[in-house]
Amino acid sequence: MNAQTKPAGSAEEPVDEELVRSLREFSREYTRLIGALDYRHRLGTPHSLPEARVLYELAAGRRVPVAALRERLDMDAGQLSRLLSRAEARGLVGRESDPADSRRQLVGLSGAGREAARLLDRRAREATGALVRDLSAAERERLGAALRVVTLLLGLRRRPTGHLLRPPEPGELGWVIQRHGALYTAEYGWNAAFEALVADVVATFAREHDAAREAAWIAEWDGEPVGSILCVAEPDDAETARLRLLLVEPHARGLGIGGALVARCLDFARGVGYRRMVLWTNECLASARRLYQAAGFTLTDSAPHTLFGPRETGQTWSLDLTRPADGVRNAV
Repeated sequence: MNAQTKPAGSAEEPVDEELVRSLREFSREYTRLIGALDYRHRLGTPHSLPEARVLYELAAGRRVPVAALRERLDMDAGQLSRLLSRAEARGLVGRESDPADSRRQLVGLSGAGREAARLLDRRAREATGALVRDLSAAERERLGAALRVVTLLLGLRRRPTGHLLRPPEPGELGWVIQRHGALYTAEYGWNAAFEALVADVVATFAREHDAAREAAWIAEWDGEPVGSILCVAEPDDAETARLRLLLVEPHARGLGIGGALVARCLDFARGVGYRRMVLWTNECLASARRLYQAAGFTLTDSAPHTLFGPRETGQTWSLDLTRPADGVRNAV
């Protein structure tokens, strides 16, 4: 079974009002939690949050153009001018004309400003550390993973472009089971019978696989697993391999990871001497089917079923591995 599905959040989809409500509620509660509305009291410093943002930003480098600082802070020109004037009056920053362009003004921290920025940074780290101090190691790992996903999905940092395909690390075969169960329930409403099927496939592979002729890969992106695929031997047919458990996480789709997993699986199968590869999927998995077609697979059989709850159409696809391997690389 293979989950390379439609990209999430297409322009045609209606706004999820419950998601909007949850995001706004989280923003309010997190603002309260970190004391953003009472920064002086929270960190025990004389600086408001806007003032602290200016100090943090200037602490990162040398003197910068005021216009560039305003852009990085996404701050109104009038507000920034007032903040800089107050900071200058306190001896925390200095402004001067740019020697390269007298029309441009540069701003930077004074010695006292750098000391104030260091104090702010130390107390902010202490306050943030207190929020997670009582979390277990597993809870901290979950929180870190969730934050990475949030920052990517909300565009708070640039999406990485590279990915790594590697063998599963300890515990990641269990991840394959869990993510298949969770994603197919969320996206297609499939029941526990599907997760049980995936668990059987993974357990059989873990116990019995022949490392010379069978393999599994995890796609890693931005330091976390985001995809999987297995190449296993077809029982009673030494010349045929089966592609199983293709999956790409929703937030990592559209980056060529699914095509890369299929290509790696096919390369391995050809390399160890298989002459044919088969797979079973479902008609609803349109993105995965496009990958298979690009790789040269052809549909050989289809039949309706209700194995996982909703009525679906199962499909068997086949590929002659003795043919040249061109198509899938064009799909990656």
